[in-house]
Amino acid sequence: MGTHSADEGNRSTTDLQLIDCDVHQMWAHPDEVVQYLPDHWTGRGIDVPTTPWPSPVGLMRDDAGPDSGAPAGSDPDMMCEQHIEPYDIEYVVLNATGMLTLGVTPNEHYAAALASAQNDWLVEHWLETADCFKGGLVVAPQAPHRAAEEIERLGDHPDIVQVQMASVGRTPYGRREHWPIYEAAAKYDLPIALHIGPEGMGTSPPHTPAGYPSSYFERHALTNTSLMGQLTSMLLGGVFEEFGTDLVLIEGGFAWLPYLRWRLDKDWRGLRDQTPWIDRRPSEYISEHVRVTTQPLPEPDDPDHLRYMFEMIDARETVLFASDYPHWDADDPRLAFPPLEDDLERRIFRENAAELYGL
Repeated sequence: MGTHSADEGNRSTTDLQLIDCDVHQMWAHPDEVVQYLPDHWTGRGIDVPTTPWPSPVGLMRDDAGPDSGAPAGSDPDMMCEQHIEPYDIEYVVLNATGMLTLGVTPNEHYAAALASAQNDWLVEHWLETADCFKGGLVVAPQAPHRAAEEIERLGDHPDIVQVQMASVGRTPYGRREHWPIYEAAAKYDLPIALHIGPEGMGTSPPHTPAGYPSSYFERHALTNTSLMGQLTSMLLGGVFEEFGTDLVLIEGGFAWLPYLRWRLDKDWRGLRDQTPWIDRRPSEYISEHVRVTTQPLPEPDDPDHLRYMFEMIDARETVLFASDYPHWDADDPRLAFPPLEDDLERRIFRENAAELYGL
């Protein structure tokens, strides 16, 4: 959580209009989701890859689980009382905690069925319980035609605001094998959202180009590298040019984005003949189509450095507030940010998300 001093930030909740673009819901018991699986898969339950690098402090806040002992984020009423109401949050975008590794599950048929079960559970147990809940439609990118069918099935639900995929897969997402997903998402004007988490698990490649990390610390510090790779693949593969779809990169920070913009623009000047369908500077596509969430927010010693970074990445258009509730390192919107210009603050905390998701 951000630790800027009171004279640097410390807003009142009444100062903020908030749309929180990364909140994690969870089932109280796996059977809540398993009941939606086809009969031939129910015996497998929820069987997705798990991390070999467990967090020494746990992933969730100790106080975010109900007294019943159910996992944090599993009680909609508790989430409202503990997070939504105290901050007067207008909407939260729910990103499935237990399904981040669905996209690196080896059996693509099971993965596609589990995605559908997760989405049915999301609609019934969350989206229909309160107007503030908006959801990401989970799909299995390793089964692109099944993923497209899932978007066709639920893409017009009024509370579904994006298509959620794993941040890594068998192949980079700019490859044409994934294009049925983007075609279906564009039909319903749904952004594609990639959330970090499954790196190095299941059928995914190693967590970093250097190989597998040795600790949770090492892994946690390098989660952004997969998002850099997927953004580059989708941009240079022509996804934005072909479909005009938007891409949301969740929980991977954004301090890396200025470098990537500059590097892509530099290389485009000398290598553009390899991607003749890219007829503008890559940074222009990024400003137009790519959105990044604030958590984990950089905390430089000099708060001005964060302000400069916002300027470098066109934050008035590209940055979305995200708390990452109920994770242990979630950001408090009153404390994590240094003072910002009023217009920039409004854009980050609410307006960019409202425009992207049509809220």
